[in-house]
Amino acid sequence: MSKKEQNTIPESAAEKETTAAELDAIMRKYDRESNVRVWEGKPRIFVGIILAAFSLYCMYVTLFANMLDQVRLSSFLGLVVIMGYLTYPAKKGHVKVNHMPWYDIVLIILGAAAFFYYTFKAPDLMTTRIKTKLNDPVYIIAGIVGILVLCELCRRSVGLPILCVAGIFLGYTIYFYVKDGKLLANVVHELFYNENGLLSTPVNVCSKYIVVFIIFGAFLEKTGISEFFIALANGLTGRFAGGPAKVAVISSALCGMVSGSSVGNTVTTGSITIPMMKKTGYDKNFSGAVEAAASTGGQIMPPIMGAAAFLMADYLGVPYSDIIVRAILPACLYFLGVFLSVHLEAKRLGLKGLSKEQLPRIKELMKESYLLLPLAILIYLVCSNTKTMQFSAAVSILATIVVGIISNIHRNIRHGKPLETGEGTHNQRFKPVHVFEALENGGRSCISVAVACGVAGLICGCLTVTGLASTVINAIVTISQGKLFLGLVLTMICCIILGMGLPTTATYCIMASTCAPILFKMNVPLIAAHFFVFYYGIVADITPPVALAAYAGSAISGGSPMKTGVNATRLAIAGFIIPFIFAMSPDMLLINTTWYEVALITVTSIAGMYGVTYGLSGFSSYERHGAGKAIGIALRVIAIAGGLLLIYPGYVTDIIGVLLVGGVLAWQKIGVPKMFGTETGNQE
Repeated sequence: MSKKEQNTIPESAAEKETTAAELDAIMRKYDRESNVRVWEGKPRIFVGIILAAFSLYCMYVTLFANMLDQVRLSSFLGLVVIMGYLTYPAKKGHVKVNHMPWYDIVLIILGAAAFFYYTFKAPDLMTTRIKTKLNDPVYIIAGIVGILVLCELCRRSVGLPILCVAGIFLGYTIYFYVKDGKLLANVVHELFYNENGLLSTPVNVCSKYIVVFIIFGAFLEKTGISEFFIALANGLTGRFAGGPAKVAVISSALCGMVSGSSVGNTVTTGSITIPMMKKTGYDKNFSGAVEAAASTGGQIMPPIMGAAAFLMADYLGVPYSDIIVRAILPACLYFLGVFLSVHLEAKRLGLKGLSKEQLPRIKELMKESYLLLPLAILIYLVCSNTKTMQFSAAVSILATIVVGIISNIHRNIRHGKPLETGEGTHNQRFKPVHVFEALENGGRSCISVAVACGVAGLICGCLTVTGLASTVINAIVTISQGKLFLGLVLTMICCIILGMGLPTTATYCIMASTCAPILFKMNVPLIAAHFFVFYYGIVADITPPVALAAYAGSAISGGSPMKTGVNATRLAIAGFIIPFIFAMSPDMLLINTTWYEVALITVTSIAGMYGVTYGLSGFSSYERHGAGKAIGIALRVIAIAGGLLLIYPGYVTDIIGVLLVGGVLAWQKIGVPKMFGTETGNQE
């Protein structure tokens, strides 16, 4: 088979249909949000209207409504319960079309009634004595039913691991109260009705900010921006060595900002990039790992980061724009590390890029750059701090509709013909029905996030009311003996273990309540401590043995899930190193730095990331020549050490790092040719 044939991606309709079915199966296996009921005909329209109406309700409440927090949050969760049970069946697998069992109808009625009871009774309950409320059976039963129904919905939409964690903490809380002679009613009061439980910060932030940005992401997808990102990345890097892998890195970074889901992004962009990588010559385990590592990093890429970033802004009491600024350099280093890894792997394997015929023309793609208008408006509004985040997202949603209209005009100018292959990306006219579909998809995507935030609030409530958070803090401080590095390692382990089974949002909430204060006690700036736990909650998605994003990537590539996870961890090594750097030296987060210090940190960090990825890639001239393997390994170790020193801000570490990395590269360029009689030993 010729190289041209190897680089050709099958385009038959039958193969596309098979691929679509396989991708749907992968999503259902690794992403619980994709295990939904099947509605068709009039029931499909009815459910779609409910979801779209919920999106409109959320936008109205966040922008205009002025009501008690208890009323707003309880009604929000009540609506989430209704939509959640209409969307998610009791178990995975095949479900009957247009069928909903009687017990789910009962759960909808009971769960919604419990939350709406609090909605309508909130003003009266606020003036009622606690003793009177604790003796009211309706008050207690409504709280118990609300918690149980929400937990069951969490099992369906998010997964069982988070419920196991919640169950342990809830059991401890009940024991804590009972042993002190208090009643179960006290637990219900604290966790369901009090601001320390279900209706605490996670749900509050979700209802105010996160849902509007999720809806914005749904609108962006309807404009065809994901296809534009992939085509743009293809046009920019596809022709270079190992081009498809570089396309995967760039497109996943851009698309990940919009999707906010590691697994979802892996499957969506991976369906295009992974086959391209395999046909170019990349190993199947490596191909799946590249997509998983890049897709996972989408949650740390500004301006639209994962839902936990909005929670961080609220916990810290800083504008979201401040979080964006702090996140820029670490995020760029993360993707630079992945990009350099795939480049060095391509050089090691001698891979080529895609042919000119397979690449889109940048000149034609730029004619569709108007698709970026909503993101540009969002960035400007958020960073200017002149408007609220809700307002900024709402204006950006309106901008997506305008972009859709521009897209139609653009097509009409081109005589109404579909854009030719290689010229453009958005081949579907934007219609009014797409506005409805975006509202519907946005409402559906909000369910699992809202439920995860509710259960995370429940867990945080247990930690707070029992004082367990302080106990955990003191225990880790004692074990680490006040040594920062050991404290960071213990915190990292906790984050990764929790993150393997919990959504990023829930992991961050728990760790922000427990481990972030530990790091703060050890003189780590508070914002650096929160970024630390935020990063490790995210990279858990690609950390074996439970690495859902890597498993999804392996399902597309046909590789080994475990090998794909190990490769993804190696590729995303920056995500494991950088948090230690900014925890020990917050300059990387641009805290109290000048412009020239920022410039120096940026340059040295880029050089350092090259040294680290160079050492980890195994691309040593000694190893290529099959001799002096021990020397080659030693050079790789030196390169990694020099890279780490360069990443760590400081004049002394920078000088030593330059000498180490520069020395290795110089030896590869000068010393190896003399030993092996070749023209050059460094082929990067």
